[in-house]
Amino acid sequence: MKKILSTAYNAGLANTWLLLLRVAASLLMLTHGYPKFQKLVGNQTIQFADPFSLGTYPSFILVVFAEFFCSLFIILGLGTRVASLFIIVTMAVAGFYVHANDPFGKKELAFLYLLVFLTVLVFGPGKYSLDHAIAGKSRVSKRY
Repeated sequence: MKKILSTAYNAGLANTWLLLLRVAASLLMLTHGYPKFQKLVGNQTIQFADPFSLGTYPSFILVVFAEFFCSLFIILGLGTRVASLFIIVTMAVAGFYVHANDPFGKKELAFLYLLVFLTVLVFGPGKYSLDHAIAGKSRVSKRY
Protein backbone atom coordinates (compact mmCIF):
# COMPACT_ATOMS: atom_id res chain seq x y z
CA MET A 1 0.00 0.00 0.00
CA LYS A 2 2.91 2.30 0.81
CA LYS A 3 4.30 1.86 -2.72
CA ILE A 4 0.96 2.67 -4.34
CA LEU A 5 0.62 5.93 -2.39
CA SER A 6 4.25 6.93 -2.89
CA THR A 7 5.00 10.22 -4.70
CA ALA A 8 8.45 8.99 -5.81
CA TYR A 9 9.01 8.16 -9.46
CA ASN A 10 11.44 6.18 -11.56
CA ALA A 11 13.60 8.56 -13.67
CA GLY A 12 14.17 5.96 -16.39
CA LEU A 13 10.46 5.32 -16.71
CA ALA A 14 9.79 9.08 -16.70
CA ASN A 15 12.20 9.56 -19.62
CA THR A 16 10.60 6.68 -21.51
CA TRP A 17 7.16 8.19 -20.88
CA LEU A 18 8.32 11.63 -22.11
CA LEU A 19 9.53 9.96 -25.32
CA LEU A 20 6.24 8.13 -25.78
CA LEU A 21 4.14 11.23 -25.01
CA ARG A 22 6.23 13.44 -27.28
CA VAL A 23 6.21 11.05 -30.24
CA ALA A 24 2.59 9.89 -29.94
CA ALA A 25 1.13 13.39 -29.53
CA SER A 26 3.22 14.70 -32.42
CA LEU A 27 2.25 11.82 -34.70
CA LEU A 28 -1.39 12.53 -33.89
CA MET A 29 -0.82 16.23 -34.57
CA LEU A 30 0.69 15.32 -37.94
CA THR A 31 -2.68 13.88 -38.97
CA HIS A 32 -3.93 17.48 -38.84
CA GLY A 33 -0.79 19.16 -40.17
CA TYR A 34 0.01 16.93 -43.14
CA PRO A 35 -3.25 17.58 -45.04
CA LYS A 36 -2.72 21.30 -44.48
CA PHE A 37 0.86 20.98 -45.72
CA GLN A 38 -0.40 19.20 -48.86
CA LYS A 39 -2.92 21.98 -49.39
CA LEU A 40 -0.17 24.58 -48.97
CA VAL A 41 2.20 23.04 -51.53
CA GLY A 42 -0.66 22.27 -53.92
CA ASN A 43 -2.38 25.01 -55.85
CA GLN A 44 -5.58 24.86 -53.85
CA THR A 45 -7.53 27.88 -52.71
CA ILE A 46 -6.90 28.52 -49.03
CA GLN A 47 -9.77 29.66 -46.84
CA PHE A 48 -8.61 29.97 -43.28
CA ALA A 49 -9.16 32.00 -40.11
CA ASP A 50 -7.09 35.17 -39.66
CA PRO A 51 -7.07 35.76 -35.88
CA PHE A 52 -4.10 38.16 -35.81
CA SER A 53 -4.97 40.15 -38.97
CA LEU A 54 -1.87 38.85 -40.75
CA GLY A 55 -3.85 37.67 -43.74
CA THR A 56 -5.33 34.28 -44.52
CA TYR A 57 -2.27 32.92 -46.31
CA PRO A 58 0.34 33.93 -43.65
CA SER A 59 -1.95 32.58 -40.90
CA PHE A 60 -2.26 29.30 -42.76
CA ILE A 61 1.54 29.10 -43.21
CA LEU A 62 2.02 29.58 -39.45
CA VAL A 63 -0.45 26.79 -38.69
CA VAL A 64 1.26 24.46 -41.18
CA PHE A 65 4.61 25.31 -39.58
CA ALA A 66 3.24 24.55 -36.11
CA GLU A 67 1.20 21.42 -36.85
CA PHE A 68 3.53 19.84 -39.41
CA PHE A 69 7.12 21.04 -39.02
CA CYS A 70 7.08 21.60 -35.24
CA SER A 71 5.55 18.15 -34.79
CA LEU A 72 8.49 16.68 -36.71
CA PHE A 73 10.94 18.63 -34.52
CA ILE A 74 9.22 17.37 -31.38
CA ILE A 75 9.30 13.76 -32.60
CA LEU A 76 13.06 14.10 -33.02
CA GLY A 77 13.37 15.96 -29.74
CA LEU A 78 15.08 18.85 -31.51
CA GLY A 79 14.27 22.34 -30.24
CA THR A 80 11.44 20.66 -28.39
CA ARG A 81 10.44 23.46 -26.03
CA VAL A 82 10.48 26.14 -28.74
CA ALA A 83 8.58 23.88 -31.16
CA SER A 84 5.98 23.10 -28.50
CA LEU A 85 5.36 26.83 -28.02
CA PHE A 86 4.21 27.13 -31.64
CA ILE A 87 1.76 24.26 -31.20
CA ILE A 88 0.56 25.66 -27.86
CA VAL A 89 -0.26 29.03 -29.45
CA THR A 90 -1.95 27.31 -32.41
CA MET A 91 -4.11 25.15 -30.14
CA ALA A 92 -4.99 28.11 -27.89
CA VAL A 93 -6.13 30.06 -30.96
CA ALA A 94 -8.08 27.03 -32.22
CA GLY A 95 -9.80 26.46 -28.88
CA PHE A 96 -10.42 30.02 -27.75
CA TYR A 97 -10.85 31.87 -31.06
CA VAL A 98 -11.67 29.61 -34.03
CA HIS A 99 -14.05 27.37 -32.07
CA ALA A 100 -15.11 30.00 -29.51
CA ASN A 101 -18.81 29.75 -30.37
CA ASP A 102 -18.82 26.00 -30.94
CA PRO A 103 -19.97 23.46 -28.35
CA PHE A 104 -17.30 22.15 -25.99
CA GLY A 105 -17.04 18.86 -27.87
CA LYS A 106 -15.77 20.73 -30.93
CA LYS A 107 -12.99 22.55 -29.04
CA GLU A 108 -12.13 19.70 -26.68
CA LEU A 109 -9.43 18.25 -28.98
CA ALA A 110 -7.62 21.60 -29.25
CA PHE A 111 -7.63 21.90 -25.44
CA LEU A 112 -6.35 18.34 -25.06
CA TYR A 113 -3.46 19.03 -27.46
CA LEU A 114 -2.82 22.29 -25.63
CA LEU A 115 -2.52 20.42 -22.34
CA VAL A 116 -0.23 17.72 -23.77
CA PHE A 117 2.14 20.19 -25.42
CA LEU A 118 2.17 22.36 -22.28
CA THR A 119 3.38 19.23 -20.50
CA VAL A 120 6.11 18.81 -23.12
CA LEU A 121 7.07 22.46 -22.63
CA VAL A 122 7.25 22.14 -18.84
CA PHE A 123 9.07 18.80 -18.62
CA GLY A 124 11.13 19.04 -21.80
CA PRO A 125 11.96 16.25 -24.22
CA GLY A 126 13.64 13.93 -21.74
CA LYS A 127 16.79 11.91 -22.07
CA TYR A 128 15.85 10.21 -25.35
CA SER A 129 16.03 13.25 -27.61
CA LEU A 130 18.40 15.14 -29.87
CA ASP A 131 18.18 18.05 -27.44
CA HIS A 132 19.68 15.83 -24.76
CA ALA A 133 22.34 14.48 -27.13
CA ILE A 134 23.35 18.03 -28.12
CA ALA A 135 23.12 19.70 -24.70
CA GLY A 136 24.54 16.80 -22.73
CA LYS A 137 23.46 15.83 -19.26
CA SER A 138 20.07 17.12 -18.20
CA ARG A 139 19.63 18.83 -14.90
CA VAL A 140 16.63 18.30 -12.68
CA SER A 141 15.50 21.41 -10.88
CA LYS A 142 15.22 20.94 -7.12
CA ARG A 143 13.17 24.13 -6.72
CA TYR A 144 9.47 23.85 -6.02
